[in-house]
Amino acid sequence: MSAVPPLPQPINALDFGALAALVARVFPESPAGLDCEPMPGGASTRRYFRVRLARGTAVAMFVPDGAKPEEIAKQPKETVACARWPFLEVRDLLASRGVDVPAVYGEDTARGWVLLEDLGDDTLAAFLAAHPDRKPELYSRAVVDLVRAQTSLASLPQGSIVASRAFDADLLLWEMNHFREWGLEARGISLPAATRARFDAIAERLAKAIASFSRGFVHRDYQSRNLMVRSSGPLCSLCWIDFQDALLAPTPYDLETLLNDRDTPTIITPPLEQALVEYYHQVWTDRGGDAPVYFDATSTETGISNSLRLMMPERL
Repeated sequence: MSAVPPLPQPINALDFGALAALVARVFPESPAGLDCEPMPGGASTRRYFRVRLARGTAVAMFVPDGAKPEEIAKQPKETVACARWPFLEVRDLLASRGVDVPAVYGEDTARGWVLLEDLGDDTLAAFLAAHPDRKPELYSRAVVDLVRAQTSLASLPQGSIVASRAFDADLLLWEMNHFREWGLEARGISLPAATRARFDAIAERLAKAIASFSRGFVHRDYQSRNLMVRSSGPLCSLCWIDFQDALLAPTPYDLETLLNDRDTPTIITPPLEQALVEYYHQVWTDRGGDAPVYFDATSTETGISNSLRLMMPERL
């Protein structure tokens, strides 16, 4: 069984002195002393804090091992540390191609801190819970943003971390076995020998099938909790977060994630889902994407693989 995912460090173990020095350096007009409060986080070792400034707020992100991939590396993480944090490198790449991402105010990566723009608390999921009538509009916006990003990122800079990572057969098979280990066996569900053999055969066949499709930029977790709503009166736009694990994979993977995340049953009806799939296909084709057979073939395969990951508990 693969290693147990690490737990976040307790708050009292963090170096808030380093954060206070960073805030003072970036915002010298702010009052002396650090004024911050914890924010909810996801299933990772990252910790977030809302920092009150002289004018407005910022978000402090603490990452204990920021130079190491959080999720997508198949080799031991100790062997794949990067010169620059994947979060920061991918953020800069996305911003350079016109994708809305949080501004970076300052960083002290040696001590694990980055100071970011405060996007508020309105994820797409939270916003639509309060404004259900805007589902078609904002999910259509998410589809357009995704296609624009994927087409603009068809070519990547030399040495890009995104280009160095891909959903090849080994990584896909590792992910499906990870589901078996932690989604089933860790919960006391042991597969009988015949069922295990069938699972292994299907997983291997599925991994090889997905790995054979052409690849493009994939966010890796493009879903309603990782899209923040910027609103200005009746107008809304979406800002991407949690993109540090971006890699190369069949491009429909992100659409499958968007339409099949844990919040989907409470947000998207089957007719809306079908309309969004058709819209993605239309926008992708209009922007010079692959033929319809490419989308139809890959969406089914990647949907199965992605669903296994989405069934995993947030923290094992």
